[in-house]
Amino acid sequence: MSRFRIPRWLYPGMHLKRWLLLVFGGITVLALGTAIFLVDMYRDLPPDSIIFVLTGADLQRPIRAALVAAGGLLLTGIGVWGLMRSIVSPFVQRGDSVMEVLYTKRYLGRGPRIVAIGGGTGLSTLLRGLKGYSANITAIVAVADDGGSSGRLRQQLGIVPPGDIRNCIAALADAEPLMTQLMQYRFPPGSGLDDHAFGNLFIAAMTAVTGDFEEAVRESNRVLAVRGQVLPATSVPLNLGAILASGRHLQGQVAISHAEEPIDRVTIEPADVRGNPEALQRILEADLVVIGPGSLYSSVLPNLLITDIRDAIATANGVRVYVCNVATQPGETGAFSAARHLEALFDHVGDDLVDFALINGNHAARRPRGWLGQPVIVDERRLEELPVTVIEQDLVDVTNAHRHDSVKLASALMRLQQEERQERVRQRRVRRPAASAG
Repeated sequence: MSRFRIPRWLYPGMHLKRWLLLVFGGITVLALGTAIFLVDMYRDLPPDSIIFVLTGADLQRPIRAALVAAGGLLLTGIGVWGLMRSIVSPFVQRGDSVMEVLYTKRYLGRGPRIVAIGGGTGLSTLLRGLKGYSANITAIVAVADDGGSSGRLRQQLGIVPPGDIRNCIAALADAEPLMTQLMQYRFPPGSGLDDHAFGNLFIAAMTAVTGDFEEAVRESNRVLAVRGQVLPATSVPLNLGAILASGRHLQGQVAISHAEEPIDRVTIEPADVRGNPEALQRILEADLVVIGPGSLYSSVLPNLLITDIRDAIATANGVRVYVCNVATQPGETGAFSAARHLEALFDHVGDDLVDFALINGNHAARRPRGWLGQPVIVDERRLEELPVTVIEQDLVDVTNAHRHDSVKLASALMRLQQEERQERVRQRRVRRPAASAG
């Protein structure tokens, strides 16, 4: 049996119920006024009058009144609904409902201001869940990719690699998953566009049209009806470097993601690159800042190594949460525990960037065939020594132990944000007694 769901027009903040009640109240008053004029005329009608028949002359008076009132309410409801459809229909895309449009604009538009920082598959998975809670989402995406279609466009056109930005735009699009299929479509070999993703070419073309990569991404958000916005961490393509445990150096995101020995430290070039000003502003205004999930060294840390972004997170007033990966990543974090992920994060950017660490506690998910990673172990004793509040919950996709479940993850984050907001409100209401004069 399916669960009962409250119609979306009944949700708080939709600004519909008050006006519908006013309409029905006005119609009721109008009906009462009309009845005063017609009641005497009605009593003088002959028993076989057509009006008597239509209003159920053979029924008891209370039943007749109830039936007439129900008919009036039905006609009024149909009329109001038709009027709403006529007014809103020019703004509704094919396949969408009026309530869906109003829900997105009204209810989600009042949602918390969320900033998600990262890249790769992890960030797009997070965004798919968050967009069901708020339309005020900003995804700040790493720009250090140098492989595949993104790497080729970066080399040939000199633009910021668009791959991770493409994934996030697809995840936040209102028309997802169709938009995902379009943006992820890769042209076949022999086409002249071999293995290029359509979304990468779209962003590259938009960059040529606007003359600026950040403006191209901004316009892409608008054209593709993104629920929120996607921003590059910086307008300058970053070169990622790594120092391995042996002291050997690696250059490039692709090489680092396939490192054959432990990574000691990663760096970005240029080291003094400026962060996207709009991204910095969104971080400072956010109610919730989420770091991760994603490849720790090649997707998450490149954003945080930008000094402007790191400083903005450190001074942000919103709840700051690090989402630990559910699985290790061979080449980057092989055999890493949850504490080791956090220690690597703190070693690079300090321990003042996050208030909470969200860690998966369900290790019973199905492991894909050929999967080389392992579930991230929750080493509680080491975690207790770290300067962060650890929250352990079931966050994994039960069909794939390599990925988060977007619904579980978003639900856990929103619950944490709400609880922390209520706690902060409670603390502000506690008045401390003034110190007595000595």
